[in-house]
Amino acid sequence: MKRQRDTKILNKIGDKLKVARLEKNLTQLEVAKKAGINGNYYAKVERGEASLSVITLLKLVTALELKSSDLLPN
Repeated sequence: MKRQRDTKILNKIGDKLKVARLEKNLTQLEVAKKAGINGNYYAKVERGEASLSVITLLKLVTALELKSSDLLPN
């Protein structure tokens, strides 16, 4: 049950990252470079396949010029 909930959260965050990225007309690789993370890892995060640390979340928020509350599900 917990894994299902975790997967839903990761998918929601990934979806929000993708929307923000597309609104800024950036590629996944461009976002990853701006955030200082691996491009393949970022792609997995966006697909909801990888967990991310708070530090990585903050790097992505900064790279996409967002607030952390824009990404975190309610």
